[in-house]
Amino acid sequence: MVTGEERKQRVLVVDDEENLRHMLKVLLGKQGCLVEEASDGAEALALATARDYDFILCDIKMPVLDGPGFLNRAVEAGVAATIVMMSAYGTMDTAITCMKLGAYDYISKPFKSDEILLVLRKAEERERLKRENRRLKEEMQREYSFAGIVSKNPRMLEIFSLVRKVCDFKTTVLILGESGTGKELIARAVHYNSRRRTAPFVAVNCGAIPESLLESELFGHVRGAFTDASADKMGLFEQADGGTLFLDEIGEMPLPLQVKLLRVLQDEEIRRVGASQARKVDVRVISATSKDLEQAVADGGFREDLFFRLNVFSINLPPLRERKEDVPLLVTHFLEKHGEKLEKPPAECTPAAMRALMNYGWPGNVRELENFIEYGLVLCDDGRIDLACLPRQLREAAPDATGGVIPPDMLSIKQAEEILERDLIRRALEKTGGNRTHAARVLEISHRALLYKLKEYEMD
Repeated sequence: MVTGEERKQRVLVVDDEENLRHMLKVLLGKQGCLVEEASDGAEALALATARDYDFILCDIKMPVLDGPGFLNRAVEAGVAATIVMMSAYGTMDTAITCMKLGAYDYISKPFKSDEILLVLRKAEERERLKRENRRLKEEMQREYSFAGIVSKNPRMLEIFSLVRKVCDFKTTVLILGESGTGKELIARAVHYNSRRRTAPFVAVNCGAIPESLLESELFGHVRGAFTDASADKMGLFEQADGGTLFLDEIGEMPLPLQVKLLRVLQDEEIRRVGASQARKVDVRVISATSKDLEQAVADGGFREDLFFRLNVFSINLPPLRERKEDVPLLVTHFLEKHGEKLEKPPAECTPAAMRALMNYGWPGNVRELENFIEYGLVLCDDGRIDLACLPRQLREAAPDATGGVIPPDMLSIKQAEEILERDLIRRALEKTGGNRTHAARVLEISHRALLYKLKEYEMD
């Protein structure tokens, strides 16, 4: 478990059987661990609260203070070690109880040496991922977070700088970028970093409102202006007075309304539908589109004068596929965001899942990544999001991460063997509808061997 100059892992073995403690001490000592022993829960609690351990292997049935009692008090005392419970008398209910109390895993006696080493390797990898996530979170908050947007991509950092420079001016801003790149987040960043932050931020999707209603939504109407106008109505421009109006998908705005919008931008006043008098408004307009507006102007679908009026200051957001270095930061951000919303314990992505996320093409950009992470959090049970927890389109698009293709630059026989085994197991399970007994027969291995490989490759 420990190689080279790495720090030796400190392990506390808690069991009333001296022979088992000795066996584990020898076994883990050969793996480079520093092992200490305790014969009951009370002795273990005294050691665990006085010293720092990486892992604690604890029996369930012991005199003085049993395993669940130790586990409960250790968690209350803030013991940071990863705790794995052991028992020869346990049931699934016992295991679930221990996990709820804070244990990382549960292993039944008698166990083989490989089983305990596998559990500890998984626990060690989990701790490594937790440390990496903490590091990413701290790094993200310190250097790469701006108004709720996270990035360390040079183009995005330049955009953050542009937002800071333009936010306090009333200049119209046009945000360009593919769907899902975060155009509204940038618009909100402009507003909430400006002097207008205490006034309203009003957003409207110009493509989501029927043409017949859009004028009334934007400018309001007076009573009797049309059949259903039973009372005066304030439009979105008036609602945003003193603040910011965000016109999303501005490229979908009908041509007749483009003329009226241009007049509002020039005169800074609106006229409700059916009204005879204009009203002054103080509104900062930010617009966004995933369309090529210059091409729309050339095709006659967008007014050139309005385009020039909106495009005083433009921000072009890069798609996620051009800022892959942001994927780990965004994953950490969304794990925390949606973990709190779903009331799930802290979670992390396994290395295989992260490789797949890094290799994916992200046609839906950051929004798609956020959806994938929320999906994974819903499905994962042990705080580890593996490939099996992520949407099918991601797994199918990343054969090298799931085992379908050996990368041409891979020369390691060991790694290639793992990739092939993963792929064959996955295909066998799909062919047999998830029946492991039948899958083992198809693979021409024992059922026990298949279960071991499923655990080893975290495919269960």
